[in-house]
Amino acid sequence: MLDSLLHQLAQDPAADVDVAEVALLLAADEYQDLDVAAYLARLDDLAERAGPRLVGNLEQVAAGLAAFLFEEEGFEGNADDYYDARNSYLNEVIDRKLGIPITLSVIAMSVGQRAGLDVVGVGLPGHFIAKAVHADEEVLFDPFHGGQILTSAGCEQLIEAVTGRPFAVTPELLAATPPGMIILRMMNNLRSIYAEREDFARTARVLSRQRQLAPDDVSLRRDLGVTLVRAGKHGPAIDHLKAYIESAPYAEDVDDVRLTLAQALAEVARWN
Repeated sequence: MLDSLLHQLAQDPAADVDVAEVALLLAADEYQDLDVAAYLARLDDLAERAGPRLVGNLEQVAAGLAAFLFEEEGFEGNADDYYDARNSYLNEVIDRKLGIPITLSVIAMSVGQRAGLDVVGVGLPGHFIAKAVHADEEVLFDPFHGGQILTSAGCEQLIEAVTGRPFAVTPELLAATPPGMIILRMMNNLRSIYAEREDFARTARVLSRQRQLAPDDVSLRRDLGVTLVRAGKHGPAIDHLKAYIESAPYAEDVDDVRLTLAQALAEVARWN
C-alpha cells in the first residue's frame, strides 16, 4: 500500500492522496503492529466532533478548528523535546498530542478536511503552517503555536524568529505544499534525527523511502550507499555508490564516494 502511494506521489507530487494515511503507513515502518485503520478512525472521530465548531466566516471557522484541536483536545508543539523522533510519527502525535509544526499541521489538515473544510499545508522556510481555503479567501494559522491566526506580516516575523534573517513573504511562498513534498519533508526530519544519533540502520530505512518518492535524485543514492556502509551493510551499498559515481563523475565529492565504494568492496571480498 505505501509502496504504491509513494510511487503515485513520485509521478505526481500533487496527487490527491490522504496525507495522514501516507504518514501513518510510513510510521508502520517503525511501529510494526500499527493499526493504520484505527488511527484513521480516530481522525474521523475528531472531525465529527470538530464539525459543530466550524461556523461563521473563514477566519472564524479556522479559529474554531484551532480552538477545538489546540485548546479542547490539547494538541501542542513539543518545544521541550523538539527532536524526539516520536514528534515525526503521526500515530505518536495522535497518542501523545505532541508534535512539531509539520505533523501538527497534518493533524489540522486531516481533521479539517474530514470535517468539510479545505485545509492545506504551507511549508515556510524553517517552519510549517496550515491554511484554510474557501473560494478566493485564505486564512493562515500556526498549529505549533496553538493555531494562532497569521497575517503575511506575522509569517515574516515567524520566519525571521526561526531563521534569524530578514524575510519577505511572497504569494508563491504561501502556496499550498503538495502532498508529496509534505511527506518528503517529514522524511527529512526523521532522517536528520536518526543521522544525528548515528542510528544508521534507521537513517538508511528512511533514505530508501525517500528514494521511492524521488527516484531520479542521485544524491539520495549516494547518501543511502554511504549510510549503508556505516550501518555495516556493505553489500547493499555497492550498487548505490556505483550508480552515483556513474551519474556524477565530476562531482566534488566523487573521490570520497570512490573511497567508500572501495571500502565496501573490500569488506564484501573479505567475507567471500
